[in-house]
Amino acid sequence: MLEFFKYNFMAAFAICGLMYVIGEWVSTITKAWVPSVFVTACLMLLGYWHGVPHDLVSNSVLIPFGASTGIFLLLVHMGTIISFKQLMEQWKVVVVALAGLAGMCLAGYFVCPLFMDRSFVIAGLPPLTGGIVAASIMQQAAIAKGMTAVGVFAIAMYCVQGFAGYPLTAIFLQNEGRRLIRNFRAGKSDANGVTEEQAVLAAAAVRRKLLPPVPKKFDSAVVVLLKLGIVGYLATVMGGVSFGPIGKISGAIWCLLLGVLFTSIGFLDENSLTKCNSFGIVMFALMMYIFDGLKDCTPEMLKSIILPLAQLIVTGVSGQLLFAFIAAKVVKLSIPLAFSVSLTALYGFPPNAVITESICRALAENDEEHDYLSGILMPAMIVGGFVTVTITSVFVAGIFEKLF
Repeated sequence: MLEFFKYNFMAAFAICGLMYVIGEWVSTITKAWVPSVFVTACLMLLGYWHGVPHDLVSNSVLIPFGASTGIFLLLVHMGTIISFKQLMEQWKVVVVALAGLAGMCLAGYFVCPLFMDRSFVIAGLPPLTGGIVAASIMQQAAIAKGMTAVGVFAIAMYCVQGFAGYPLTAIFLQNEGRRLIRNFRAGKSDANGVTEEQAVLAAAAVRRKLLPPVPKKFDSAVVVLLKLGIVGYLATVMGGVSFGPIGKISGAIWCLLLGVLFTSIGFLDENSLTKCNSFGIVMFALMMYIFDGLKDCTPEMLKSIILPLAQLIVTGVSGQLLFAFIAAKVVKLSIPLAFSVSLTALYGFPPNAVITESICRALAENDEEHDYLSGILMPAMIVGGFVTVTITSVFVAGIFEKLF
């Protein structure tokens, strides 16, 4: 009988779905105090250690879509839920995120060598400030110097840093969300000085459009996806253009900017992926692609480097939060929000969007409250992730790879 149930691509898809759903359920039950991404990441890691096929996500055939088209569709979609005004208001977030990264690098570089190998510090800091690109740069630099163990350390840091970032972010973002929702219900102003009435009106207001909407009888789900695809393609084109001394700007950043632009003129629908009922599958595919990176994190790997990993993470994050605290005081940004946007360095996009959405759903009692929370928290978290992971971490890696 058991021979009848053979493992194949649909079985792999179902296993991935089960782990993802359990994470969502735990997040819902705990009111997002335990983030879904943390639970799913733990399940995936334990699964890889105890019999789940090493190529589970590859077998589910989610990676080709999640690693390419899915990323760009989701990033453009993020632009459809953020206005230019909201984007421009995030200068405080940029300052705090950069200050946090500076604190992380300074604390790690000057404090950690006192009790751990300096080469591990150099290899681990860039991945700690960002994502897979920074980790790959440091891994290749270490291997080029003949330091294989150090190269493994860089990849291990990329694999496990989220386990520190997910729960910490959930705590701080929960506190910020609860403060905002209390003020919203009491009619007080939020961290940006917006009153309840103003926020509700802003959330409900229809943006002035340059282009007329597609007639309803022709406006199918695929039409919405088509428009997202067109803007995503333009982002890939712009990502290949060099802007003098600045050089090329990441296509991911262009996705967000063009998403905002084309939504403001009416080409893209607001909240596009949700409108065409595609947000769930796109996010699922993309998160599975992210979690696929855990397959290389073996118990043996962790056991051999767990102490320096923990030391660097604790020291780096401590410096990060200290500098973020100081910067937040200077620019007058809420401390919990400042800590949350700084911690996006530990995981980036899309986990930052998943955690934020989970908390908004958990705290809001109706759509009005959800839109209010999302309108404040989502732009800050998305911009924070771009500043830390997408942009700055690559520059940090470029500097640190020369320090071996």
